[in-house]
Amino acid sequence: MSITVVVAVLIAFLAALGAYKGLVFFLKAGSSYQEKFTSQAQVRLADLFLFIEPSKIFVFNIILIIIAFLLTYIMTGLLIPAVLVAVLAGFFPTLLYKFLRKRRHKIFIMQLPDMLQASATAMKAGSSLNQAIESVVNEESGPISQEFDLFLRELRVGVDFNQALNNIYDRVPLQDLKLVVSGMQISRDIGGNLADTLERLADTLRRKIEMEGKIDALTAQGRAQGYVMTGLPILLGFVLFQMEPEHMSKLWTQWYGWIVIALVIIMEAIGYFFIRKIVNIDV
Repeated sequence: MSITVVVAVLIAFLAALGAYKGLVFFLKAGSSYQEKFTSQAQVRLADLFLFIEPSKIFVFNIILIIIAFLLTYIMTGLLIPAVLVAVLAGFFPTLLYKFLRKRRHKIFIMQLPDMLQASATAMKAGSSLNQAIESVVNEESGPISQEFDLFLRELRVGVDFNQALNNIYDRVPLQDLKLVVSGMQISRDIGGNLADTLERLADTLRRKIEMEGKIDALTAQGRAQGYVMTGLPILLGFVLFQMEPEHMSKLWTQWYGWIVIALVIIMEAIGYFFIRKIVNIDV
């Protein structure tokens, strides 16, 4: 057997060994990613009271990544943009969770004053706090009903009243709810008319929500300008690509083009951040 054959066999063996090691590494990494993804998804879905199997969300995420990669590669014919779009698609479940969580919190706060007012009215009619909350839970729907139904269930199994309220705040960590939780705990600990306390809290929150609505209406134009100013360079780049595809294609075919794209993205993010800071007024 010649030296050339021995070297070729050795190289083939090393290549096969490297491929095997690489396959094992990717399988372990994929298994670890799946385990971490499903555990996080389970907690997030429980926070949103969505009863979906985390494994299905994982499969959907993988399919979305593959579709995003293939579509981008077919449309552009370039590997790097396809990989970047696939990576961004991998963050879609996290972004969707944040969007749904924010919307849920907003609905919860909008329902909270009416829930407090209804509870206060029921208590003035002779009901206990638990009976008043239970009547509201049966009549209402959405986040407010789900959270306080879980609150009542915790009380039935022996959880302390203050701890059950703190658990609601842990699930819905909003400053408005913290005000309600503190008011209810203080009124229950030191005594006093809890119905009047709930009524005053409802009135305070209703006024605060009304003020925030006025501020949102006044700053709507500023937010719209932020969206327009952020999207204008992207739209302008698309128009220029249609007019001069040969020159604009250098942005993703040359190394200095990628630097320009990176600078544009950074400056766009900084500009949008400062515009959001200007129009985001906390009450």
